[in-house]
Amino acid sequence: MAEFYIARHGQASFGAKNYDKLSELGHHQAKWLGSYFRRKNIVFSQVFRGDMVRHKETTEGIFLESEKKPKETINLGFNEFDFENIVQAYLSLHPEQTLTADAEPTLFYRLLKFSMLSWSQDALPHDCLNETWSDFKARVGNALDLVCKSPSKQPILIVSSGGVIAMLLSLVLELHTHHVMELNMQIKNSSFSHFYFNKNAVRLSSFNNVPHLENLHKPDVITFS
Repeated sequence: MAEFYIARHGQASFGAKNYDKLSELGHHQAKWLGSYFRRKNIVFSQVFRGDMVRHKETTEGIFLESEKKPKETINLGFNEFDFENIVQAYLSLHPEQTLTADAEPTLFYRLLKFSMLSWSQDALPHDCLNETWSDFKARVGNALDLVCKSPSKQPILIVSSGGVIAMLLSLVLELHTHHVMELNMQIKNSSFSHFYFNKNAVRLSSFNNVPHLENLHKPDVITFS
């Protein structure tokens, strides 16, 4: 069977005006992941990624020191869902849950979880949304199909975001909707999951791996934002 890896971007700039860029640690995480792949002699024939800045910067970091860079394909299907839009749609129904600018990150993640749950249940007003849950599921499925139609003797790499990875896993493993939210909150920055595939099936081999961070023996380099 052919194989692909899907990596989450490095730590983004949570709390900054522009979330869609890597933090200093995020850049290091991407470079450490690239070093790990080279040490393991994992050579990619091609890379698929979304067009977000954090996807681009993570991909650049992974291959920064590679002698030969793989063919790169940008696929919008691997872009993260618009979490700010989903939260605003939820708050249009529940304005009393609006958070202050200095609210703790844990409160924001709680709000995001409630928002995503309503989104997945089709309980948010469609005229407030950039994308419905069904649309998101369909575009991730279409992007996955394109990867699986690109077999190669060498592994393929996908660089994306936590929500996409969680949805992709739910499609492969046929999980219930609520599992997407649970998985999304667990996926570490710059982690990778490994799959085997052929024209008939996709099989999960491993999930949410961060050996390139664990080997540093520094807990603070393992992040989730």
